[in-house]
Amino acid sequence: MVKRRGRPTVDVVLSAEERETLQRWARRPKSAQALALRCRIVLACAEGGTNTAVAAYLGVDRGTVSLWRTRFVERRLEGLVDEPRPGAPRTISDDDVERVVVKTLEEASPGATHWSTRSMAAAAGMSQSAVSRIWRAFGLKPHLVGSFKLSPDPQFIEKVRDIVGLYLNPPDAAMVLCVDEKSQIQALDRTAPVLALLPGTPERRTHDYRRHGTTNLYAALDVVSGKVITDLTARHRAAEFQRFLNLINRNVPDDLEVHVVIDNSSTHKTPSVQRWLLRHPRFHLHFTPTYSSWLNLVERWFAELTNKWLRRGTHRSTTELEGAIRAWAKTWNDDPKPFIWHKTADEILASLAAYCGRISDSGH
Repeated sequence: MVKRRGRPTVDVVLSAEERETLQRWARRPKSAQALALRCRIVLACAEGGTNTAVAAYLGVDRGTVSLWRTRFVERRLEGLVDEPRPGAPRTISDDDVERVVVKTLEEASPGATHWSTRSMAAAAGMSQSAVSRIWRAFGLKPHLVGSFKLSPDPQFIEKVRDIVGLYLNPPDAAMVLCVDEKSQIQALDRTAPVLALLPGTPERRTHDYRRHGTTNLYAALDVVSGKVITDLTARHRAAEFQRFLNLINRNVPDDLEVHVVIDNSSTHKTPSVQRWLLRHPRFHLHFTPTYSSWLNLVERWFAELTNKWLRRGTHRSTTELEGAIRAWAKTWNDDPKPFIWHKTADEILASLAAYCGRISDSGH
């Protein structure tokens, strides 16, 4: 009879819960590979395998199997997780961290409008990287500035609910049109010819330009279909707006009511426009709140026009510019893409309330 040498092997007995946990950790994609290997070692030992057999099966050293077998028997599942290592001692105290945070929030930089990591490091007597880590930990970004504008319209809530209701639940037998004007569109030409795109070289153009006049664009965006009705005018007055209303009236079938989402420009409220509306009772104007043009979906269409057509375009006359805008509008209407509004009025108002709650001394 051959006697076994060395220390006796400790038997591993698993409960049903421990087996299920080990199997889950071993196959979970997000588990650390070291932890998954330890789980597989324990599972194999629980099947009755010796240290040598398990080591050969999993391709590890026999001492590794012995270590995690013993660790599991002594501490069960907790024994498989790495203990936190002490690391180097802290060189920045909690008081130092508090001092940097308070100085960032409550004091101004003596040589600039805002703190930088270098100026704060010099003022606080610590390294730039330490200041950077503290700012990241507390979400402080002195170099960034956000902008906001709160509407003072006393009917803000009612108008938001009215317009968002039109977007989410358009009325039957009616057309919802978002109407606005993009005024003073400039016909710009570069002072030198544009250099074409080449492999490895972007398109190049001079930074300066020549102006060749301006034009004004009126647009009405159909919320459902995404099609637009456009008109270009040399001037921007109530007379031009009334002419555009007549154009809308001719393009919308007579049996449909017309709901127009529009801003508070003075040209939209003149006596002549009011008289026109009285003669055309199927038109219903829905005014956006003051300083809230973001509620008008046609602004999104103007952004598409600017980004895809006007910003990099060159035009040597207003006639050429107007022809380019008409061509782009026709291309859009050949394959219109409606802009889908998702947020409800309650979600918008809740988001605004949360934003106001984060502004110190906002008065709201």
